[in-house]
Amino acid sequence: MLPTEAKEIELRGIGASPGICIGKAYLVDREGVKVVPKYFVNPDRTANEINRFKKAVIEAKDDLRQIISGMPEDLQHQTNILETHLLLFDDKMLFGRTVDFIQNDKVNAEWALKTVVGQIKSMFQSMEDQYLKERVSDIIHVSDRIMHYLTGADTIKISDIDKRVILVARDLSPADTSQIQLERIKGFLTDVGGKTSHTGIIARTLDIPAVLGLVNATALIRNDDILIVDGNDGVVIINPDDKTLVEYEERQVRYQAYRSRITRESHLPARTADGHIVRVQGNIELPEEVVSVIDNGGDGIGLYRSEFQYMNRTDFPSEFELFDKYRDVVEVMAPNPVTIRTLDINGDKALSYANNGNEVNPVLGLRAIRYCLQNPEVFRTQLRAILRAAAFGNVRILFPMITGCAELAEARRCLEEAAESLSAEGVEHNPDIEIGVMIEVPSAVIIADQLAELCDFFSIGTNDLIQYTLAIDRSNRNVAYLYDPLNPAIIRMVKHVANVAHRKKIGIAMCGEMAGDPIHVPILLGLGITEWSMNPHAIPVVKRMVRGLSTIDAQKFVKEIIDLTSAEEINRLARERFSVHINSGLVIKQE
Repeated sequence: MLPTEAKEIELRGIGASPGICIGKAYLVDREGVKVVPKYFVNPDRTANEINRFKKAVIEAKDDLRQIISGMPEDLQHQTNILETHLLLFDDKMLFGRTVDFIQNDKVNAEWALKTVVGQIKSMFQSMEDQYLKERVSDIIHVSDRIMHYLTGADTIKISDIDKRVILVARDLSPADTSQIQLERIKGFLTDVGGKTSHTGIIARTLDIPAVLGLVNATALIRNDDILIVDGNDGVVIINPDDKTLVEYEERQVRYQAYRSRITRESHLPARTADGHIVRVQGNIELPEEVVSVIDNGGDGIGLYRSEFQYMNRTDFPSEFELFDKYRDVVEVMAPNPVTIRTLDINGDKALSYANNGNEVNPVLGLRAIRYCLQNPEVFRTQLRAILRAAAFGNVRILFPMITGCAELAEARRCLEEAAESLSAEGVEHNPDIEIGVMIEVPSAVIIADQLAELCDFFSIGTNDLIQYTLAIDRSNRNVAYLYDPLNPAIIRMVKHVANVAHRKKIGIAMCGEMAGDPIHVPILLGLGITEWSMNPHAIPVVKRMVRGLSTIDAQKFVKEIIDLTSAEEINRLARERFSVHINSGLVIKQE
């Protein structure tokens, strides 16, 4: 019998890095050591077992250092990610617990390491915040490297691949992806991971298509299967038929032409057809991402989520550590502004070392500015670091989760005290920085006129504003369909905040995901939002959209939609009215 032709299969995951590639699959075994033995050791041999574990840690660290030193020039700015992994080798949660487990349970090092990693994995996966859930992958990557040295298992080197392929793996560590050679690797896909994983960040830096979180791709794909990876829509197609192949080859050509066109234009200002300028900036989580903002023509950093410098640690960072990272970003972006959001931890971004107990509902609990005001030393350290970095460029500070004037007044007082302490010590700093308030809870919208008296600008965080206003947990599939930035209530709230800002003559910005979607551009323009901040890869698209619109037309459009009663109506009307702009290279796939 002749073999039957393989059937086309479509998988949907998370588009972690945009672009389209077509090629043959190359499976990378990243399951770790599958069989880990368990045996007990004599009490007088536990010291030897601990030394064996320590030796494996040293060898694994040396291996990673060699990878770091051999990283290609275009990834040198990403070494911080791998240096974070070097720190994890000595982390008390991993290293300390494993040593204790060997000592107390009198078991072999492999079993102790596996058990400890299992415990850590369970702890991280119980967290609500997606970024933190994905941080467990960093622990696993480090432990796998140690385990290979403990067991003597072979490791696969991505750098040894000598043909043009698409990588397929359960997971790829940052060390793996840093070895990717662009002339050989077209793109990659994994069963696990997401946009905020370090692997996703490196994929975006390399500018190669990547789809993560596919769950069972490695079980379905075989070596040399033909694959289509669509990082724009988070789609992977296995063994596409001729019709699908032709369709995606055409999409690939259109996308490459489109990216070339908008990248050439991206450094031009976002000037409307009637001459109004919009500042289009980037959101970043790690200092390394500043390069992507610059490459995509960003006019500054509109949101620097500083809490991620507190992750993957055993204690709070020092003032100098924070200052050093902030200064790097500020100097690179100068003279463009860098807006640093103060710490938004605990609650759904709990730190293991903060030791503030478990909260039943952390999203409504001790988080953001509430946490900082109750932990003044932690807050003071960060404020001093920000003020010091401000001496090297254009820095603005943004206070999150402000619900009332008393919180804002207290935060300002803490900032003034931090500046006074730096002056008293003779430390170089800049106390004259703009102060912003994140508008992300309904109470802040209602008293926006009062808050405006105490700050220099508003930054609307639509992600939380939608969640808190509509009482929606967007991670809950049963209600996620209601999470829509074009809900009439959200449109009216944004309009109110913008009107207050204009009346009070303070700045008005938006840093939530709403700002990065082209369909929202005419609405935000019509509402009078003058600064937008978004994922760096959205910057060229949004800038191009702005240049095709008139502010007057956008204002007229907002007047039309302000009394509509559903998000569906607003969305439909926006697409009908601005379809020419949306379809002129902005939408790659054909509807």
